[in-house]
Amino acid sequence: MTKLEELRKKAMALPDAPGVYIMKNARREIIYIGKAKVLKNRVSQYFGSQNNHTEKVRQMVAHVDDFDYVIVGSEFEALVLECSLIKQNKPKYNILLKDDKGYHYVKVTNDSWKMLYDVKQKEDDGARYIGPYTGGESISSAVKQAYDIFMLPHCTKVFPRDIDRAARPCLNYYIKLCAGACKGLVSQEEHNAAVDDAVRFIQGGKTEYLREANRLMQEASDNMEFEKAIRLRDRIRAIEKSSQRQYMVSSNCKNQDVFGVASLGKKTCINVMQFREGTFVNTHTFILDRFENPQEDYAEMIPNFYASAADYPDRICIDLMPLQPEFLEQYFFSQAEKKVTLYVPLSGESKALLETAKKNASEKLARVLSFNDKKNAALIELQEALGLEKLPAYIESYDISNTAGQENVAGMVVFVNGRPLKRCYKRFRIKSFEGQDDYRSLHEVLERRIIEYTKEKEYCTAEGFGRKPDLILLDGGIGQVNAVAPLFKKYNFDVPLFGMVKDGKHRTRAIASGGGEITINDNRTVFSLVSQIQEEVHRYAITYHHTLKKKNTLEVTLTQIDGVGPKRARLLMDRFKTLTAISKAELDDLMSVPGVSAPAAQSVYNYFRKPENR
Repeated sequence: MTKLEELRKKAMALPDAPGVYIMKNARREIIYIGKAKVLKNRVSQYFGSQNNHTEKVRQMVAHVDDFDYVIVGSEFEALVLECSLIKQNKPKYNILLKDDKGYHYVKVTNDSWKMLYDVKQKEDDGARYIGPYTGGESISSAVKQAYDIFMLPHCTKVFPRDIDRAARPCLNYYIKLCAGACKGLVSQEEHNAAVDDAVRFIQGGKTEYLREANRLMQEASDNMEFEKAIRLRDRIRAIEKSSQRQYMVSSNCKNQDVFGVASLGKKTCINVMQFREGTFVNTHTFILDRFENPQEDYAEMIPNFYASAADYPDRICIDLMPLQPEFLEQYFFSQAEKKVTLYVPLSGESKALLETAKKNASEKLARVLSFNDKKNAALIELQEALGLEKLPAYIESYDISNTAGQENVAGMVVFVNGRPLKRCYKRFRIKSFEGQDDYRSLHEVLERRIIEYTKEKEYCTAEGFGRKPDLILLDGGIGQVNAVAPLFKKYNFDVPLFGMVKDGKHRTRAIASGGGEITINDNRTVFSLVSQIQEEVHRYAITYHHTLKKKNTLEVTLTQIDGVGPKRARLLMDRFKTLTAISKAELDDLMSVPGVSAPAAQSVYNYFRKPENR
């Protein structure tokens, strides 16, 4: 009996009850923890057919040597236990959110004159450390803001040692960002009280502090302590002024977290924007393996994010409702002791915030994955938009050009890694029929291309007809795709085939497949790449058509000469390229063209020596 069969047999013996299952490897290490409404059904699925599993699940199952389980009273109890066990054990195959910025602390020194700093590490130095906080940038900003509001010294002076050493206070004193401790303008008690107020401000936020400051200001005014009242008034004004510079929202939900999720290649990025009291206060970014089942992955990721949360929002905005949202909301109520709503905004300000978070996630992911080259990022997004199995690094594109069926030609351009490879461009004259029929023309050209591949593929060429492209794009819609698709089946030419659809103004609008159209206007990166390919293949095909048309026009001019018919006119144009070159050619040069007799050469020579024909 194989290991998989052994595990499936054990799973089939599990009870039909809710619970948590714990997957372990051969070293008895926990590699995955999950919950189930019915343990028997859920766990046995892992050890059945592997074809229906995602790549991540297949990898996990391949490392499972045994599993344990815990039976609980309800599915909600299973969720609570699952979250607790994941937090404790951090299994490899669970979604583990690791913020890219690390932890930060607010440090309050234990000196006689206290000072306030934001630091990345706790030290055994007797200081007070507040935190940890995962949003380093926001904590640094909060500390700087506290320095300005409470007029703490920004300099590196040590007090009381450096009091009265300077001739005059620094600029910060004169612009009311410092109380002037260096000149003895504030006492030690007043300074330390300001530091304590700054700490309360950072911990409690502006709303709580403003409420308390307004009460104290009124109390000082009633007691005729006008200097204290003025100082508090100035702090209140500074806080209100600083708040106006922050990212504010006017949504009916002032306390919300917005989850922006973006996937690129094999990775997914989550950007969480946090708003409290209508003000943007923090952001977190996480890089994970690609979400293959978003609803399931969201259901695991969201409670994981709040496993160590200091506070909970009133609302969580996300672009897709996770599985069993009612259980998540019940779980949050048990942890936060208040209602937390999961919400998918469809319009309005929250929808705009969601799009901002998604944009931040996309840009962060592109930067982390070193996709500084926009072309590479565009190829990845094109792959995802079209559902391709592999990256379309080698793309061929085809277009037809003619004038009322005359000079019927096709152009083929090649893009490698998102850039044109002009040495591999090909031109085709349509040979199988005369007249105008783009469908038949594309059919002929693609069949010739496939036949050339069958001849050259054994040489394994890196470019040219011996290489099978990763993607073929036709300039046209579903009709063009359907005209060519049977060829691919006939020759077993397994290359993805799509059409590039234009609007009424000849601009790229969508990508067509056998099943319909895929809109790309909303994806600027993909839109730009496909538009570039479409414009290039159109330019190349129409340039070839114009060249032939001009050449044929000149050949008609040559047939007016005695002894020169269409065939000799074509031979002369092939040799000399232009009518000017023919008119200046010597008689011996004309006679040297195979197929042009001496009398015909003499006629051409004499014709261009007449003044009216020069």
